[in-house]
Amino acid sequence: MKKHLLPILLFLISLGSSAQEKVNFSEKFKKANQGKYKVEINEVKELLHIMIAITNSGKENDDMIQQEGQYYKDLRSHFKPYENEKIIKTFDSLMVASPYNYIFLTGNAISYNFKGNKLIKSDVFDFPAMGVANMKIDENPITRYKKEIEAFAKKAKFKKFYADHKQFYAGIISDYDKKANLGKQWKWLENNFETKKDSYIIFCSPLVNGLNYTGQFTNNNFTLIHMNLPPVDNFPNLTPLENELFNTRVMFTEIDHNYVHAPTQANKELINQVFAQRKTWVNEEADGTFAYPDPVKVFNEYMTFGVFLLYCQDHYDPSTLDKVTNDVIAVMTERGFPKMKIFTENLFKIRSAHPNEKIDKWYPEFLQQFVDKK
Repeated sequence: MKKHLLPILLFLISLGSSAQEKVNFSEKFKKANQGKYKVEINEVKELLHIMIAITNSGKENDDMIQQEGQYYKDLRSHFKPYENEKIIKTFDSLMVASPYNYIFLTGNAISYNFKGNKLIKSDVFDFPAMGVANMKIDENPITRYKKEIEAFAKKAKFKKFYADHKQFYAGIISDYDKKANLGKQWKWLENNFETKKDSYIIFCSPLVNGLNYTGQFTNNNFTLIHMNLPPVDNFPNLTPLENELFNTRVMFTEIDHNYVHAPTQANKELINQVFAQRKTWVNEEADGTFAYPDPVKVFNEYMTFGVFLLYCQDHYDPSTLDKVTNDVIAVMTERGFPKMKIFTENLFKIRSAHPNEKIDKWYPEFLQQFVDKK
């Protein structure tokens, strides 16, 4: 259950930046996807997850790679003879150079599709992952290593492995439809924020563990939210309600980044003032806090988990809300965000004062509470 302790939730820099988005939403694509969401275990993306999983970096990091379960055992057995291939060593060197290369490799995998044993450029996604935090790239790594990836997939019989696990993948997708409540979350967020989105896609992999990320693509007056998430969980030691809350939190705290973003940007100057003292808000000794290098990113991480608690307030009884609130405070504190308790108290207070207003509207007043208490 390590993923709930040390998640690294990252925005792609392409979020909301038309200069960096490399996608093509045709009228046909828009019509097919408007108002809809889907869950997908993308073939090329799964190949990249597998290739990273068998690098030395992947084998040593059970927060990045889910190493429990039969699927991981099947993977290690099938791909063990190919762990020393040159392209695997290359990917390992990229992971050693920067963990953000995990995003660049897996995030850009959707820019290609398999046609037989060849990778064919996607008509929709051209260069979907160009930047993470303060790091940018100017070449799609899938394009750069296309021939090597094709050769590895053929030599390692990846397509057979993928086909042999199709039923397993279908079960993961079915579990999302039954247990994750994406439609309910989407509706609540659009009722409570001014932001509106056109479509959602969840890119899932059985190998994703703690490293989840989200972003949005905007093109031709159409906005698609993408989330990169692990399968939903069903821990036998938790009750059905506890499992529901856990799975909802993993997804919700990715989705709501895309709604928190706009009001945060509108109030960036005040956020920079309130969260200027980094050591007050961040325990830099905690793993993963490097992904939040400035006040805005720190605030957004507090806020995305805080908004999840507002969602719970509207959907669960007070006793459940109290338990979830305490759990979130504990998780956030362990992750390196020690002020979650006071943040949560101020959040519930401002929501109580403005129960029927969009969250965007009371952002300035909410932030002012922290100034007044100094």
